[in-house]
Amino acid sequence: VQLQASGGGLVQAGGSLRLSCSASGRIFSSDVLGWYRQAPGNQRELVATVSDRRTTYGDPVKGRFSISRDNIKNLVYLQMNSLKSEDTAVYYCYYGGVEIYWGHGTQVTVSS
Repeated sequence: VQLQASGGGLVQAGGSLRLSCSASGRIFSSDVLGWYRQAPGNQRELVATVSDRRTTYGDPVKGRFSISRDNIKNLVYLQMNSLKSEDTAVYYCYYGGVEIYWGHGTQVTVSS
């Protein structure tokens, strides 16, 4: 499985961004796709994941971020609204199936 993320950038606090991740390989709707993030000096943390059974959000983003998935095109999206400076991090696309794969990160910077 290969993952290619895009959509990061610089945005002002209160603004929005949408991240996209294209997954290639043998992927089933029951496999987990999603996003984690890592800020400098912090551990990598869950942002959001989705499969055909469950959608999960990390507590810091609940109510502000929304994850969606296109199972035909193997795309996963992360709509980020009401962004805060503490959302600044490198965002990593994630695949969890028989094995775990990570995409290269995309930087999201929120200026206050």
